[in-house]
Amino acid sequence: MSTTASQVVAPEDARRSLAGAVSRSVWWDSLGDTSTEPPLTTGGSADLVVIGGGLTGLWAAVCAKDEDPGCDVLLLEAASIAFGGSGRNGGFISDSLTHGLGHGAATWPDELPELLRLGRENLAEITDFVGTEGIPADLRLCGKSVLATRAHHLEELRALHRLHLEHGEHAELLDGEQAQQDVRSPTYLGALRVHSGGGLVDPVALCRGLADAALRRGVRIHESSPVTGLQREGTGVRVRTPAAGVHARRVLLATNAYPPLLARLQHWVLPVHDHVLATEPLSPEQLASIGWPDNQGLTDAGNQFHYYRRTPDDRILFGGYDAVYYRGNRTDPSGEQHDRSHRLLARHFLETFPQLRGIAFTHRWSGIIDTTSRFTPMFGTALGGRVGYALGYTGLGVGSSRFGARVALDLLAGRDTERTRLRMVRRRPMPFPPEPVRYPTVQLTRAALARQDVRGRRGVLLRTFDRFGVGFTS
Repeated sequence: MSTTASQVVAPEDARRSLAGAVSRSVWWDSLGDTSTEPPLTTGGSADLVVIGGGLTGLWAAVCAKDEDPGCDVLLLEAASIAFGGSGRNGGFISDSLTHGLGHGAATWPDELPELLRLGRENLAEITDFVGTEGIPADLRLCGKSVLATRAHHLEELRALHRLHLEHGEHAELLDGEQAQQDVRSPTYLGALRVHSGGGLVDPVALCRGLADAALRRGVRIHESSPVTGLQREGTGVRVRTPAAGVHARRVLLATNAYPPLLARLQHWVLPVHDHVLATEPLSPEQLASIGWPDNQGLTDAGNQFHYYRRTPDDRILFGGYDAVYYRGNRTDPSGEQHDRSHRLLARHFLETFPQLRGIAFTHRWSGIIDTTSRFTPMFGTALGGRVGYALGYTGLGVGSSRFGARVALDLLAGRDTERTRLRMVRRRPMPFPPEPVRYPTVQLTRAALARQDVRGRRGVLLRTFDRFGVGFTS
């Protein structure tokens, strides 16, 4: 982030703002974070066992019942619905299946028109479903603004503006004065205001609404029921839990960043901790000092970017920038509170909105992003086609998780569809190197991305990744 000397925030100011913050996602406040469905205690069987109670798993359960109401669907969640990344994100929802339009144009240029159409249809179907089912998820298709905070971002936004117009998006380019008239921050040099393609949602309310919709359709849900193993059993799969085993005709894995039940998946998916803060509710005077009349989502341009938005009770949720990978693919709770990352976020927030100096953060947390090397999901089957999976949304899964669930259901059913014919679905990303090489490779890559953010030029390492179709172009 580029700041003037007058905007630099002292470390003690950042620490003071975090003094009373609880270690919990702000989205869990209104609905609670405890299990509501009983754990699995007895064995049995099911046509489809879905493992994971986040957005991918919930959409898979709902879509499976809508496709075949007679299908016996069992969903097993290790903790509680929306416990993982689905309940810890910023609540941005997008129609993109390719981690943004720019990344899609760079990575899947030949398929981009089809991917755009499928993504737009997917978001429209989510919107219709939320309305029809009466889910109080505060879903608003208000778009977003991408903000230039460094001079070299301005040309990047001009190119992105042209790309959006070329593909039929409603977007306008704002100069520095216009950007600051919209949202008042001295750090903004310009912005791309994208009115189409997505908006904001309460992700926990969406998950809980999907769980209710699944239960109404006859899906059996068991929380606090971790799956410990899978093995072939006759024509199906034995799903093991600490309390009981279940025979499944088919299994859909929706565990994303958490340790995979299929060991092979750890080669392709990297768990990265993303850190988030939420402020106390703003007063009317504080709200007036920042403007923000459209209440759209905001995100910086660049590789290490912040994302931020207002919540329905007028807090500001502020996250991103300092994603952390722990050696050995660690996902245990000890990584959820990272003081340095949360202090850095607090400092950046106060530099962005100096008029809010003195505000307190009430919540601090992290969520685990399941990233692939190409920044788009990976799909496949295992155990002779009995197990299907969709994972690797790289932080943009609130909308695309529904598409991923439908792809996995297609693969399990052996259906030849326009979804399964996509090269994005048929081709795997490049695997990550194993440890002990993986950790230093991640650190070198983070350093290269940070240098590009400062200099505006891609170095040798990033250009090499580009030639091999690795991500980092979004």
